[in-house]
Amino acid sequence: MYDVIIIGAGVTGSAIARELSRYDLKTLVVEKEEDVCAGTSKANSAIVHAGYDCEPGTLMAKLNARGNELMGPLCKDLDIPFDRVGSFVVCTKDDDPKGLEVLYDRGQKNGIPDLEIITDRERLLAMEPNLSDNVVAALYAPTAGIICPFLLTIAMAENACVNGVEFAFNTKVTEVKPEGDAWRVETDKGTYNTKLVIDAAGVYADVFHNQVSTRKIHITPRKGEYCLLDKSAGKHVKHTIFVLPGKFGKGILVTPTIHGNLLLGPTATDIEDKDGTNTTSSGLGEVLSKAPVAVKDIPTRQVITSFAGLRAHEDHHEFIIGEAEGAPGFIDACGIESPGLTSSPAIGEMVAGIVADKLHPQKKDNFVATRKGIVHLNELSLEERNALIKERPEYGTIVCRCETVSEGEILDAIRRPLGAKSLDGVKRRVRAGMGRCQGGFCTPKVMDLLERELGLTKDQITKSGDGSAFVYGKTKGGA
Repeated sequence: MYDVIIIGAGVTGSAIARELSRYDLKTLVVEKEEDVCAGTSKANSAIVHAGYDCEPGTLMAKLNARGNELMGPLCKDLDIPFDRVGSFVVCTKDDDPKGLEVLYDRGQKNGIPDLEIITDRERLLAMEPNLSDNVVAALYAPTAGIICPFLLTIAMAENACVNGVEFAFNTKVTEVKPEGDAWRVETDKGTYNTKLVIDAAGVYADVFHNQVSTRKIHITPRKGEYCLLDKSAGKHVKHTIFVLPGKFGKGILVTPTIHGNLLLGPTATDIEDKDGTNTTSSGLGEVLSKAPVAVKDIPTRQVITSFAGLRAHEDHHEFIIGEAEGAPGFIDACGIESPGLTSSPAIGEMVAGIVADKLHPQKKDNFVATRKGIVHLNELSLEERNALIKERPEYGTIVCRCETVSEGEILDAIRRPLGAKSLDGVKRRVRAGMGRCQGGFCTPKVMDLLERELGLTKDQITKSGDGSAFVYGKTKGGA
């Protein structure tokens, strides 16, 4: 019998798990994929939003502002990169400038600090030289930032694990049923019993909610397609650049990434397939054709990869957080779309408060609030590199040339709490395979290290779990 079972190990589930790990609770996170951050959380804009876009008075607005406030201290505690680069929402000659005033007024009502509408084009160009020739004004939000969604999710999950939270991967929840004053969680790996269930299942959250609640909800997967450019293009803009938002969100943005690339996207297409993360020629064409509306001279020949992610869009465009109607002990964390990444620390805080009110657990005296991240060779001085290599020679062997990732970093990624078990698991932790050649050089060596460290054979090593094996047999030296 668990006190709490969380369905989903994305950024929302991991944030909740970390906050619950402050208490003397027996907590389990159940995840259908082979790793944390393998669903919605792995493919998004990696933006920490300032909070001017949400409708005042909504839960989205409240948690966006609180999440932005919490993000800096959280990233410091968990040793992950975060940079408040600021953002612009640009208005072109063809737009109604009153749209900027609407966003500014929303931001004021939401308590967002230091917002400013800039109408001096020379000042705008001094701050952002590659703005389109058609840009005439912009809303400037200095508290917006960029982050790595992989590292944020992984770090919160690792910290939760160190503080006693259990994780069950490759375990698909099939049904949730009330059983007296508790709950039975059926999975493809067996049955779990718990006092409380927390539904943080992303695009699948409506499935479990609707199994138990008298008030039904509907989540539509909203696909967003992106193009990622090489680091040679990473300084083309200094801030995150949005256009004035429309019905489906903030349009095609242009932003630097925390790791020095340039990101364009997303599109917004409602689909039915909750696993439909394929890219399309039309979607990527839209990204490349619309990005220049805000930013000129984008070096699109430097695109090194494209990808698509799904947003869990609930019909009412609002976070659903709290006990589900007609289902005491079943707690929703549903409809977590943008600004869900920004809001995740605040969602964790809110849901943990709900659990504490229901179960009245004691807070731990020995909660570990901090985490030390993996040392990255390319962030060290020459002296620091030499000292590290002297202590740990495996840091002297470069495996991924594009991102300067050493064997030592990959070994750390595999050996950590909730360590990497696949090529994508390694990639998201230390970026081996994320560079210009997209793993063309380093994949065989990473497979060798996974084989050695995990006791696997080559045909057991996957890109990202079941159904994604790289090797299917030998061509020489045996069957």
